[in-house]
Amino acid sequence: MRAMILNATKMACYDTCKQMMKPFVPDGVPLQFMAAFSAGFFMTCTVSPFDIIRTRLMNQPSDAKLYSGFGDCAMKIFKNEGPLGFWKGFIPIWSRFAPTTCLQLIIFEQLRGALGLKAM
Repeated sequence: MRAMILNATKMACYDTCKQMMKPFVPDGVPLQFMAAFSAGFFMTCTVSPFDIIRTRLMNQPSDAKLYSGFGDCAMKIFKNEGPLGFWKGFIPIWSRFAPTTCLQLIIFEQLRGALGLKAM
């Protein structure tokens, strides 16, 4: 579930951000970097709730289960911490996504160009 959302957000936001920034940012690596950096932000927005739930499920003690599953964990986070509880640790997650997304997408675009394929 998390991987599908992450990859869908990455590619859709990268392409959209790239098109929106084209008039303001020079074409090539600067445009690719800005679009990828922005895509990393939006990836964090969509994936952070899944990361929070997954982490809490994985870190619960095995002898005293705090959550009965994904839905139960989500409901307890929402009830006890409010909607913003799903985005705790936003900056550390973004600081992980932004560099990797930039590297992946810039290398991808540069390889496409080196192989004679059109840029995205």
